Amino acid sequence: MWQRFKMIFKSKANAAMDRAENPAQTLDYSYEKQLEMLQKVRRGVADVATSRKRVELQIAGLDKQLTRLDDQARAALAGGREDLAREALIRKSGISQQMNDLHVQLEQLTAQEQKLTVAAQQLQGKVESFRTQKETIKATYSAAEAQVRINEAFTGISNELGDVGMAIQRAEDRTAQMQARAGAMEELMATGALEVTGGKDALTAELERMAADNQVENELAALKAQVAGPAPSAVTGSGSGPAAVGSAPEAVDAVVAEDQAAEPKPLPPAQPGEQPQQ
Repeated sequence: MWQRFKMIFKSKANAAMDRAENPAQTLDYSYEKQLEMLQKVRRGVADVATSRKRVELQIAGLDKQLTRLDDQARAALAGGREDLAREALIRKSGISQQMNDLHVQLEQLTAQEQKLTVAAQQLQGKVESFRTQKETIKATYSAAEAQVRINEAFTGISNELGDVGMAIQRAEDRTAQMQARAGAMEELMATGALEVTGGKDALTAELERMAADNQVENELAALKAQVAGPAPSAVTGSGSGPAAVGSAPEAVDAVVAEDQAAEPKPLPPAQPGEQPQQ
């Protein structure tokens, strides 16, 4: 279990690091590290060169001492002081041994300096080559990243445009739903499946309209009869026929009856299974 937990943790951490890693920043960091290493190598070359120069100065100083001791030994012998000449030669021998050791160190430092100089030159060439490659990779990565963003913008799968596309899709779906509902309501109202305002269906409203039209026609006929007045035969008391019999109200009723008789009668409703009459 512990091994599985470690593996899962490492895989999750590795995935998170891959998402957080920026190749351009990684390349810049690597380039900075290489510059630091090159600086250390150059500092090492400078330190070795300083040590070599110090040894050379020591050798030059000892060489002067050898010359002076040789002159002192010659002067002592010339003055009859062999003991002093011997002492000067002994010191000269010790200084000669020191000079031999310093020459060995000088050769070693010179060889080390040459190696470090060559290494610094090679490292500098690699750093410059890496810098050129780094800039090329960064430019290629930037171009690829820009191309990916452009393609995502065209296809609409980017994070920024994804929410906008979903909002547009939801608005279109909502609009289509409302249009479908409005069309269905219009069809139901046209077929009479839904009641109109006031709780009356289409049939009741049509019958009431027909009744109102008949009432208007009856009242109009009555007004016409009243305006026309009694017939001439009824005023003088002479003449014959139906128009001379009765009073004005009876004449109005007769006119209304004739208008009603002249109007077409509504057809009876068709029974189930029967064809409607023409």
